[in-house]
Amino acid sequence: MTRAILTDIEGTTSSISFVRDVLFPYARRALPGFVEAHGHEPEVRRWLDVVAVEAGGLCQDAMIVETLQGWIDQDRKHTALKALQGMVWEAGYRNADFTAPVYPDAAQTLRRWHSLGLPLYVYSSGSVPAQKLFFGHSDAGDLTGLFSGWFDTEVGGKREAASYTRIATEIGVAPHDILFLSDVVEELDAARAAGLHTVLVDRPADYAQPRAGDAAHGHTRVSSFLEVELPF
Repeated sequence: MTRAILTDIEGTTSSISFVRDVLFPYARRALPGFVEAHGHEPEVRRWLDVVAVEAGGLCQDAMIVETLQGWIDQDRKHTALKALQGMVWEAGYRNADFTAPVYPDAAQTLRRWHSLGLPLYVYSSGSVPAQKLFFGHSDAGDLTGLFSGWFDTEVGGKREAASYTRIATEIGVAPHDILFLSDVVEELDAARAAGLHTVLVDRPADYAQPRAGDAAHGHTRVSSFLEVELPF
């Protein structure tokens, strides 16, 4: 019986293109000015120093910014980058430079599951603050109230089974009572190895070639949240 639902964001509740075509370029453009204006603030400085050390002891903020921009270009899943991007995006959302697109079927189904009393959780490579900004400024309205908790890569990599075990422990639900939805087969493989039930969200808008048969690795496949049948 499903007692909790854990969902990815990019490619699952929302389009891959929004992150790639809107959020990443916005952060890349805004980072230099953001660091210049806020680099002295403790939380910003903390993450800049993490980047400086990892990149070999960079001593100038301009060099740190260039490193971060390179990581954006590489789509690197680094916690420091995600944290700083989230801070930059906060200004963009606040200024209404953009809103976050959520697929209508996802918003409708998440609201229905919430109304049924199912606890909903997010697990994304984007930082927790960025996740809350995303759902708080979505084109479907403020959806943050639907969720009971948020997880990012500080809990572990999304392709590591141990990460899902940690999440299950933290939310107090047995792994076999959790349903995880993602568009990434390797993430689903890791979740299944930890004992979770899994659904591959395979949206035609994001994946021109359907991941069916062997490509789905045995995970239940849907093209819309409306196709997810509970309980698992």
